[in-house]
This record gives sequence, structure tokens and C-alpha cells, in this order.
Amino acid sequence: MTDVDIEMKVNGAVRRGTVQPRLTLADYLREHCRLTGTHLGCEHGVCGACTVLLDGEAVRACLVFAVQADGSEITTIEGIASPDGTLSPVQAAFRDHHGLQCGFCTPGFVISATAFLNANPDPTDEQIRDALSGNLCRCTGYQGIFKAVRAAAGPPAAEKDPSE
Repeated sequence: MTDVDIEMKVNGAVRRGTVQPRLTLADYLREHCRLTGTHLGCEHGVCGACTVLLDGEAVRACLVFAVQADGSEITTIEGIASPDGTLSPVQAAFRDHHGLQCGFCTPGFVISATAFLNANPDPTDEQIRDALSGNLCRCTGYQGIFKAVRAAAGPPAAEKDPSE
């Protein structure tokens, strides 16, 4: 196989590399960029632990080849907080509402929830549950995760003050 030169913006920084075409985006981020917050769980796209934003869309980095991301903008869990270290609203809600336990699945949930709330800033509880169904957690029982996403989104429309 012939190696391929790629360039992408990862968490705001331009990254260049020469990779084999079969290298996954997850492995590129972990091995070449040393961004190990993108976790590898099932490596089949089922668990969601490797979720990153690719041009603003949540994708499973284990299912995307690095060469497919050439020219794209990638955001990993390391790039979600503000440059000064201030947690994003989703990260803060996960902390405040006990949305993590062992932490292995947390980066994927945070990225998935961030993309979901960017696309749907006023979700119903059912929409939140549906959005979370694409990620697996073996520790928390999901209640803290659900509460965190609900808190990051704010109260459901039915509960909002009509004068707002």
C-alpha cells in the first residue's frame, strides 16, 4: 500500500501526516496526534466511545479512515473546553449531574451530546433518550447522563417561562 499525505485541522491546530490508507481516524488521533481522549471500545461503531466531531457532525472515528478526513476539521474531547480550560456546558453538566463513573465512555457521550444539542437546542426528554441510545455505558445506569444532557439543554419547552 502506498502511504498518503493528509492534512486536517484538529482542535484548531493544523495537523499533517503521512499514513497508510487503512489507518482509522481514531488511531490517527491517538497515535499521531497523541490525543488519547478518543477511546477505542468495540472498534465496530457500536459503543460510541470513539465519537468525534468531523466538520461539526458526530462520527465514530473507528469507522472513518484518516484519509477520509483529509481537509476536514476535527474536534475531539480535548478540544471541547474553552482554550482557557473552562468546561463546555455539556462537560460542566456531566460533572454537576454525575454523568460519569469510570469515565471510559464519557468522551463519546460528551461529543455526541454536544453535536445533538447543537442541532437540537430545545429537545424533548424522548429526543434526548433517543440521542443517547447510540452510546453505551456499562457503569452509570444512564440516569446521570440523561440528567446531564437535560441540564445542558435547559428545561423542556413545556416547562419554560412563556415570558422568556
